[in-house]
Amino acid sequence: MTLTITALYAGLAGLLYLFLSIHVIKQRIACHQSLGDGGDALLSRRIRAHGNFSEYAPLTLILIAAFEAQGGAAPLVHLAGIVLLVSRALHAYGMQREGQEWGRKYGILSCFALLLALSLADIVMALT
Repeated sequence: MTLTITALYAGLAGLLYLFLSIHVIKQRIACHQSLGDGGDALLSRRIRAHGNFSEYAPLTLILIAAFEAQGGAAPLVHLAGIVLLVSRALHAYGMQREGQEWGRKYGILSCFALLLALSLADIVMALT
């Protein structure tokens, strides 16, 4: 069994993670802060955007992989991968820019909806 669709979105998620990491590093260099945030609001927001991604993306990818492995329909696996990437990108955008809280709000809501849907689907598929 191969998880080629999940692999695609895992790779894309890896690129997004790298992008968020670079944003943190660039701000650390700009404000001469190697540890913590030193009170720099932008650095603090970038650190949390990066951290939030690393907290939600791995579990969501595992749930997507389980869904695909159990025979989930390919279009639904793609949809889950797209929702994951868009939701995490929206959330990161909203976290890093004042006045853009809508991105944070809709990003986390769509991520929660995806987590719920995948969790329930995986449970039902495993039990049937």
